[in-house]
Amino acid sequence: MAKKVVATLKTGSGKNFTKCIKMVKSEKTGAYSFKEEIVPNDQIQDFWKK
Repeated sequence: MAKKVVATLKTGSGKNFTKCIKMVKSEKTGAYSFKEEIVPNDQIQDFWKK
């Protein structure tokens, strides 16, 4: 799956996307996990508000 994303971003429109990584704490265990998404540059603020 990662190969498809990388191949898609190399088409020239890759500068329009940003990979965002957010650390999320579990309510049950208290452990941290990471949520990763590749989002368009104009939707970055929406990713952080989720």
